[in-house]
Amino acid sequence: MSDIAGGRVGEAGSGVRQAVPAELSSFIGRERELTTLASLLATERLVMLTGPAGIGKTRLAVRTVRTLGDGEGLDVVWADLAALPERCWDALAAELAERLAGRAALLVLDGCEQLGEAGAGLVAELLRLPGLRILATSQRRLRIAGEAVLAVPPLSVPTAPSVQPLAPAPSVPPGHGQPEPARRFPVADVAGYAAVRLFEERARGADPFFELTDRNAAAVAALCRALDGIPGALELAAGRSHQYAPAQALRRLGSDPLGFLAGGAGRSTRVDAERSLRLASPAERLLWERLSVFAGSFDRAAVAEVCGFGALTPDTAVEALLRLAPGLLADAGQGRYRLPLSVRAYAARRLAHGPAGDGATTARRHRERSRVVAERAARLWRAGAQREARALALRELPELRAAMNPLSAGGPGAALEIAVSLWFLWTACGMAAEGRRHVERALAVHPAPRPARALWLAAWLVAAFGESDGADPLLVEAWTAAVYEGEDTCLAYLAHLRGTIALWEGRYEAAAEEYREGLELLPADPGFGPGRHALRAAHTLAVARTDPAAVPVEEDPRDGRPDGSQGGSPEDPQGGSPEDSQRGSQDSPAPADLWARSWLSYAHALVQRHAGRPARARDELLSALRTQFALDDTLGQAFSVELLAELEADQGRYAEAARLLGAVSRTRPRAAPAPRVQHTVRTRLTPQAFRAAYTSGARTPLRELLPELAG
Repeated sequence: MSDIAGGRVGEAGSGVRQAVPAELSSFIGRERELTTLASLLATERLVMLTGPAGIGKTRLAVRTVRTLGDGEGLDVVWADLAALPERCWDALAAELAERLAGRAALLVLDGCEQLGEAGAGLVAELLRLPGLRILATSQRRLRIAGEAVLAVPPLSVPTAPSVQPLAPAPSVPPGHGQPEPARRFPVADVAGYAAVRLFEERARGADPFFELTDRNAAAVAALCRALDGIPGALELAAGRSHQYAPAQALRRLGSDPLGFLAGGAGRSTRVDAERSLRLASPAERLLWERLSVFAGSFDRAAVAEVCGFGALTPDTAVEALLRLAPGLLADAGQGRYRLPLSVRAYAARRLAHGPAGDGATTARRHRERSRVVAERAARLWRAGAQREARALALRELPELRAAMNPLSAGGPGAALEIAVSLWFLWTACGMAAEGRRHVERALAVHPAPRPARALWLAAWLVAAFGESDGADPLLVEAWTAAVYEGEDTCLAYLAHLRGTIALWEGRYEAAAEEYREGLELLPADPGFGPGRHALRAAHTLAVARTDPAAVPVEEDPRDGRPDGSQGGSPEDPQGGSPEDSQRGSQDSPAPADLWARSWLSYAHALVQRHAGRPARARDELLSALRTQFALDDTLGQAFSVELLAELEADQGRYAEAARLLGAVSRTRPRAAPAPRVQHTVRTRLTPQAFRAAYTSGARTPLRELLPELAG
């Protein structure tokens, strides 16, 4: 028998041995994959485990083979192809065939991609041996007859919260002399995810005192998401736990992914990437570098649009994409892929320093696509497809965030254009804090004069935090810029914003006048922003505060409304105000504006409460809340629930009112005055009873307090 790599098959140094590699650490998760792989091995002669480097193919193979071997007494031969020098490849097939002839064995070929195109021929030749089964791990499929493929997915990671992590429920409402507690994230919300469990265990190996707590759980979850749930990257990051707390590690990872991961325990992710690239064609390497401009997931259309230029046409770019997946790409589901962060950082470095100078062109095409996506989402919102608009913006949010960097080649003007297109995401979908950061960062470096639309949005986002004094100078500057630019639409929206601030401050007549002015100024086709239906709903809300009898409502709360809530008059299903009718508005009906309708339902609830019909008022508020939950409109939720609390207090159910107030205590603007009903409830309950009910509400999901919203 000939030697291989300095030793005989099964001897030290050959890369091929009878014993299965030892497991040096605990095995986390993968219950479903273990079961599926065992089933495949029982019925198929050739099973492929595929996935990018670090995904855990080898570890899954080791655990499965060891488990089956313990129970079935398998005859296993393990071949570590990554450790086999290229000069020995030719002798490998003959050597294995001689050793395995006549044996009902399971051959494990670990790292089959290292053989390149020769891998398919080797496996096909070995399968001629009767009784032989093969389990191969590879970044690429062999694409031969009889191949059963199991793509190894990342470990499960916690989903990103739609709002910021909440602090523990306060025992008293804010603003009563109590310091705000440190923000925490319940361990129970993340501890069950396999990626978190792996990080926690490996971190404890690097630092015996490491503990997953409410204080670091949010950062650990964010680390797991940033590393895409890839076990190899998670173990490298966890190996630095003796140096960095999770929050520090997250910052280091964001600023220098390659440096951070290279300094951990185990093999650097850059080594894995370089090894994979050696197997790729020139077109695949070029595409891989260009894909580094994508901060999140992407599909074939996005790849063709951004990466299909020069040496890569759109068609060849898509062809190269399909060949790269799943070897260098992570499967993001639904026909989408992503470049893992650590690999992306290395690819971006190669793109930036490449001799062809493709980096600037690829980045420009990515920014242009992001601009188009943001405008498409805005058009969907204006057309009434608001759930679809939100879903599109959230799916593309990593790309949109990258394109809103005012220090990129696009500059602050391009960043603000995208931010303004996404006004609805910031103001109507619970993301005001992020939107404010983007807009203020870009305005800070924009040369004078600053654009009116961006100033309008900045003022709205500042006001959304209850900081009306901070919004005033922005309103003045925005008005001046809008007059100078001839932006009638922006002037209309500035009047709407002044009305909103007046409404929040309890100046209802002034709010109605501002809203009326906004409707008069707004062009028939605004082209951007909330649109006429939102302004009408706002005006109706102000009138409901000053003259409830002037707001028409249906006697039957389910009359004419498919969702069981109320609308405006039959002639104007969007809820036009009486003044609009008196002015003879000729606006034609538009597609349903769900967000505007939710505020119209809120206005109708005010009217029904004033008329002494609490059940109908409650129906209206529940209708509003269904939309506000669907869009994640946290501000709308806060106002609707506070009005529900007033209805409870009207009926003498003060403890229930306090629970509702507690449930929305962190979704309303911090600087906004306390709701009026809060004073009523506090005077009707003992301090202990109020504190207990309020705290209970703050700790209870809102849907549990309002079972009518279930489903």
